[in-house]
Amino acid sequence: ETVKSLAPDLLGTQETLLFQKDFLAENLPEYSVFGVGREDGGEKGEMMALFWRTERFQKVDGGHFWLSETPETVGGKSWDSSLPRMATWVRLRDRLDEDAQPVFFINTHFDHRGQEARSQSAKLIRERIANLAEGCSVILTGDFNATEGSAPYRALFVDNREMKSPLVDTYRTIHKKPGEKEGTPSAFRTDMKSPKRIDWIGCSRDWAVEKAGIDREGYQGRYPSDHYAVFASLTR
Repeated sequence: ETVKSLAPDLLGTQETLLFQKDFLAENLPEYSVFGVGREDGGEKGEMMALFWRTERFQKVDGGHFWLSETPETVGGKSWDSSLPRMATWVRLRDRLDEDAQPVFFINTHFDHRGQEARSQSAKLIRERIANLAEGCSVILTGDFNATEGSAPYRALFVDNREMKSPLVDTYRTIHKKPGEKEGTPSAFRTDMKSPKRIDWIGCSRDWAVEKAGIDREGYQGRYPSDHYAVFASLTR
């Protein structure tokens, strides 16, 4: 019901187990889905499952890589990561605008313990976007287990000496000043408010960010996830 109320064209999920992916696919038949388990590259373990509205987008390519020093090794982990972590991506053709650039949609979940792993994962994501998303409009979603200003955040959204950052933080584009109650962990409650905004949507600079926010609507004081859904409305 939460997904239906937000009605996204693109949906990135994290910690998605097979039965949950299948439940969403069954109850959201207007969406296509792509995702594999992080442990075996098949059905075992959490997925970074992607959903997209089928009438709007057509998948032309897609893949997965692991957040490690050997990204093509299924189930691999490196640095100080406590668990295998991964990213899933698709390249989508916009059925409503045949002349538009394809959309490169990538979704990830950084380690909750390894500080070095999070930093290196962000650098890897930035490198992969540069290599895989050439000629595309980019959208990045994820649970980054890091706050604004952290090393992972800077690696994704802050310019360096060599080049301008490929992505912008959609939420901060709209909400210019950080707030004390914009945290995204929910503990399955609707009233959790903290400054820890660790779930982000990033987009390439060719998008115009029209709206961005954090959904806290639940049912009888409960939220359906231990993180609030973050959302953004983009045009180009």
